[in-house]
Amino acid sequence: MTANADAMKLARAALRHWGVAVAPRLIRNRENIVFECVAPNGAGAALRLHRRGYQSAPAIRSELWWAEALATAGMLVPRPVPTLAGDLLVEMPGGRVVSMVSWIKGAPLGEGGVPLAMPEDRQEALHFALGEELARLHRSSDAATFPAGFVRPTLDGEALLGDSPAWGRFWENPSLDRDEANLLLTARDRLRELLADHSQDLADFGLIHADALRENVLVEGEAVRLIDFDDGVYGYRMYELGVAMSQNWDQPNRRALGRALLKGYAGIRSLPDNAGSLLEAFTLMRGLASCGWVIGRYRKGHPDTRAYAARAVAMAERWLDSTA
Repeated sequence: MTANADAMKLARAALRHWGVAVAPRLIRNRENIVFECVAPNGAGAALRLHRRGYQSAPAIRSELWWAEALATAGMLVPRPVPTLAGDLLVEMPGGRVVSMVSWIKGAPLGEGGVPLAMPEDRQEALHFALGEELARLHRSSDAATFPAGFVRPTLDGEALLGDSPAWGRFWENPSLDRDEANLLLTARDRLRELLADHSQDLADFGLIHADALRENVLVEGEAVRLIDFDDGVYGYRMYELGVAMSQNWDQPNRRALGRALLKGYAGIRSLPDNAGSLLEAFTLMRGLASCGWVIGRYRKGHPDTRAYAARAVAMAERWLDSTA
């Protein structure tokens, strides 16, 4: 039986806890396995088979509490759908945790590694809207009250740039040569200095989505909506914006997109005076994190291992040159 067939079998078994007999449709088999399905009330929903060993059951439950708080605050986000027994999570035989959330309409903003195809003024308008949505997310998160037991990981300076980063020791990506690894270590040292020098500017630290990539930003008309809160952490709000810019790093209009993102955000929440330069630094931090993330996830020699490494090197070279 193939991996997808195994996942489908597990999904159909999990759906019994929601009283749903309609077969789901597989839409993604990556970190989590995600199916489009029907909720008990007949509305569209997403069934998520959470990856073993990534988020604990308490952390997943906390993600769902967070989503509920955001929805209560007026944001349109994937909202948890309880089982017939009133539970938010189901633990299946074998240890796989399963949850269901409401379906959010819209088309992804784009795809990583593929230049945005819409006119540049449209790109800027959507990044302005994304800045606004991320600001709403942060504002609503800060105002929320969570139940006892709420827990999400922390992605602070040590987790991003320490000796054992949360996403892996990026300078040990096996596709890097010695000079490239040393370049990334130089960038790491400089970024650590920046975090220390600008600690006052970076005091805005709290719950962030942490994965507002194009695939997780749905567009419907002029509005943008965030999905997939699985990577949500306590982190720098400027890192949130850097993540959103990380897939634009090589676009010719990246500076205009960055300005639009910051302008949208600043209309709702304040930003540090040096937000523009911090955005460049945190964009690089995401590039370095991704370079570490691929370690061990792909077979030896897989092209994605080199692709993320080459991107990190190019991003680091440019940032170091611009700050010399």
